[in-house]
Amino acid sequence: MPTVFRFGPYRFFFYAGDRDEPVHIHVERDGKVAKFWVDPCNLENSGGFSRSELSKIQKVVSEYQNTIVEVWHDYFGR
Repeated sequence: MPTVFRFGPYRFFFYAGDRDEPVHIHVERDGKVAKFWVDPCNLENSGGFSRSELSKIQKVVSEYQNTIVEVWHDYFGR
């Protein structure tokens, strides 16, 4: 599970088996894991996070969209 980056209490990562899906990122904190599609940035699975927390996380995903895509392609290829 490559970690792309950490932001506050959150770990942003993807699974090694995610290659066959569109670019996305998983976000983990305290046993909760959400999934966001990256382009466009949309929530796929809330993983137990509150709506307000998901809104904050979605802003971070949008802000780091280019980094996420770059690391995805570096790891999985194009």
